[in-house]
Order: sequence, then C-alpha cells, then structure tokens
Amino acid sequence: MRTTVKDVMTTDVTSVEAGASFKDVAEMLVERGVSAVPVLDGELRVLGVVSEGDLMRKEEFREQYYGESYRPPLRARLRRRMTGQPADGSGKAGGRTAAELMSAPAVTVAPSASIARAARIMDECGVKRLVVVDADGRLRGIVSRRDLLRMYLRDDDETRRRVVEGISPHTRWNDRDGILIEVHDGIVTLSGHTLKRGDADAAVRSTRRTEGVVDVQETLTWSENDVLEVPLAWYLR
Repeated sequence: MRTTVKDVMTTDVTSVEAGASFKDVAEMLVERGVSAVPVLDGELRVLGVVSEGDLMRKEEFREQYYGESYRPPLRARLRRRMTGQPADGSGKAGGRTAAELMSAPAVTVAPSASIARAARIMDECGVKRLVVVDADGRLRGIVSRRDLLRMYLRDDDETRRRVVEGISPHTRWNDRDGILIEVHDGIVTLSGHTLKRGDADAAVRSTRRTEGVVDVQETLTWSENDVLEVPLAWYLR
C-alpha cells in the first residue's frame, strides 16, 4: 500500500487572509509557534506563503539603508532575481499586508501525491514544507520534512509485512526453496534460494522501493541465471 501525502500531512493549518497586516502575521507566527503560514483568498485558495524570513526583510532593509554596511548574501540575491523580486529585498521590506509580504506562487503538492514525490519537490525547490492543495487550489493541509520521516518510525513487524506484500505473491516464503525476510531497525535482510535469478533480483528491487526501509542486505542464491548480462563495452559503443 503506497503512502500518500494525505496520510501524513497536518490538516490543522494556521493561515491568514491576503489583507492581514504585518503585525497580525507576526503575532500569528509567534503565538502559534510556526515559521510560515499560507495566504488565502476569500475562497480558501492558496495565493502564496508568508514566512518569518519574509517579515525579516524589513529589518534587513533597515540595516542596509540606514547606517549599516550590510548586503544580502549572493544566494539570497540570486533567488530573488529568479523570482522577479528586487535583489536587495526592498519590495518585501515595504510590505504592509500578507499579500505584499508573501512569496508567490506557493510550492504545492496534491494530497494524492506519493511521499517520494513530495520529497523530490522539497529538494528541487529548497523548501522544508509544502502546501497541500486540491485540484481547485484550495488549502487542504501542510506536509513537512518531519511528516515524511514518520514512515521510518514504523515497527519492524509492520515493515516486514509491507515487504512481503510488495514482493510477487508467487514467491514461496520461509521454506527451503523460498526467501527468508528479517527486519531489524528498518534494515531488511533477504536470504534463501529462488529458482531463477530474476526472481531474486525482483525481490530486492521491490524491497528497496518499500516505504520505511532503511537499507537492504541480501545473500540470495538461485538455481538458474535467467538475467541477460550486457557487457560494459556495449554501453560504450
């Protein structure tokens, strides 16, 4: 069974309206103990995200232009240029409402997306959380890196059950001619014997794809090598 964003996301999400003032947003972040909040329109569609960093642009701008020899880091300047913002952050520094302060568009993901897909989006976009929206762009939740790590907290018995389910049902289990599966601290050990090498390889691949598996160790043997070996020279032609 594939785990989706919907299975791990937080649904009790703190959000603000586009017209919320700078002070209201700051109070919301401090009182709720969160580092960012989605900004919504009147129909709960996500317009963007305003974070502590967005609010801190005001102090950053103040230091830069009122007596301090400060310049934002190169990475920050490049990121702002790529998103069409002033490289010095002055645009957000003058913001008074959530709509003026927010980063837009928000980095989002669908509730039905796999957790692997969510992890890839986080990595590609350099964010720690994603706003979860439905097909109409309405807020459904928030998924964070911490949420994605929950799958590694499953006990070993549950991980083993998922591994068994993932491998072909035609494979014989825990007998003299089958595969023995052991799990300890999320590390799966596959041992035993299969008729064909292809079956053993398929079992290893399926196990590696199983959510929550930390690593795979295998000492499988087989009677018949049905896997075509392609010489390295063939790839180099």
